[in-house]
Amino acid sequence: MESAQSIEWDRRLKKMFDEVDDFLEDKYGHLYRLHPNRLKRGETSNKEMDGLFNIGASFSPGYGTEFGRGYVIDLHLSTLAKVEPRVKNEIELDAISMVKSLLSKYFPKRELDIKKDGTVYKLCGDLSLGTL
Repeated sequence: MESAQSIEWDRRLKKMFDEVDDFLEDKYGHLYRLHPNRLKRGETSNKEMDGLFNIGASFSPGYGTEFGRGYVIDLHLSTLAKVEPRVKNEIELDAISMVKSLLSKYFPKRELDIKKDGTVYKLCGDLSLGTL
C-alpha cells in the first residue's frame, strides 16, 4: 500500500511531466509523423498515451552510479521516422531545461536538480516524502 506522501509525490511528478509534454508537443510535435498505433495529441485522457512524446521518470536505487538514487527521466518519441541525433539531442536538452525550470513550482522548498548520470538524466536531491 502506498503512503499518502508517495501518492502526492507521484501526482506532482506526473503534473510536471504533463507540462513538459505540452511544451514539447507545441514546439516539436509537427516535425514527425506519429507511429501508426499512436493516437493524436489530446485524444486520450493521459498525455503519456497520445501525441508524439511520452516523458516521465522511473525510480532508480542508483547502485554503482555517480549520483546514487533518483528518478531516471525517460523521453520517448512515438514515430517510425528516423530522428537525427542532432534533433533528438535538442529535444532532450529542451526537455531537461524545462524540467529544471519547473522543479521549484512542483516541489517548492526542495533541494532537487537534474544531473547527467552516465548516459541518462536523473532527478536527484531531497527525495524524502516527509515534507510534501
